[in-house]
Amino acid sequence: MRVNGHSVDRSPEQAEIPVYSMTGYATAQCAVDAPDAAPEASRGAGSPVLGIELRAVNGRFLDLALRLPEELRAAEPALRERIGAAVRRGKVELRVWLEQRGDAGVRAPAVAELQKLLGAQEQVLAWLPRAQPLSVAEVLQLTQRTPPPVGEALAPLLALLDRVLADFNAARAREGERLATMLRERVAQLRALAEQAAPLVPQAVAQQRERFLQRFQEAVGALPVDAGALQERALVEAAAFAQRVDVAEELTRLQSHLTEIDHLLQRGGEVGKRLDFLIQELHREANTLGSKSSSLDLTRISVDMKVLIEQMREQVQNLE
Repeated sequence: MRVNGHSVDRSPEQAEIPVYSMTGYATAQCAVDAPDAAPEASRGAGSPVLGIELRAVNGRFLDLALRLPEELRAAEPALRERIGAAVRRGKVELRVWLEQRGDAGVRAPAVAELQKLLGAQEQVLAWLPRAQPLSVAEVLQLTQRTPPPVGEALAPLLALLDRVLADFNAARAREGERLATMLRERVAQLRALAEQAAPLVPQAVAQQRERFLQRFQEAVGALPVDAGALQERALVEAAAFAQRVDVAEELTRLQSHLTEIDHLLQRGGEVGKRLDFLIQELHREANTLGSKSSSLDLTRISVDMKVLIEQMREQVQNLE
């Protein structure tokens, strides 16, 4: 296919890989009813609620932070493995919570539970006689929290994480496509500036050659010098000037880098680091173009290029 007038190879496999942003957010919850998990509304009133929140911002490497309740701390290795398979770069935070449903029915405490609470209360009152005895509401609160064992919660937790990861990556893909569209627009603008710069150098060289020859004519009329030697010297100076201001090589490399950026955006996947390197190379060529500038127009083009490249650099920092 062709992008901005330039040929870009794109295989069917590559076309299916999106460009991911490192910024994303997703959350979901379900009711735990081992061995599977389903939306909270479809489960029994007594099922504990399991919730997951996943958020990420840009980072050089994968920096994963997990905030888990103590009951699910043993599931951390499995969670890390599942997230690491779906996310490559970025500062990622996973928060998991497990709580009793607010509309769960009140369960009558077992005799053994009441005996334990009574024994604990007697020990506290023996040392702290002014302490308040437990109320009925406090007793019910202490006896209603019955989180499932880790073994029972692991399968619903991983199933819920898969749902969250799917939403999370979909959000990252949408943001990544927006960034890729912006980068393609900047690439097109840089191509247009390069096309404006290409004819300026020959024009500047021709003008400078005329100035050298004009000075030669003036020198011949004013000084007793060898006209042939002076003309040769003027042409040598004009040739040296042409070499100093020639930016054809820089423009060729710049066009090559732009074509590679188009190719990477079409290929998708993990392109952030390679794009960052290409942005550095673009900036190098734009700087060289400015340093070799022989006219105000070429200087303006160099400045405009560097502004666009800096905008691209800011956005590339957010791509995986």
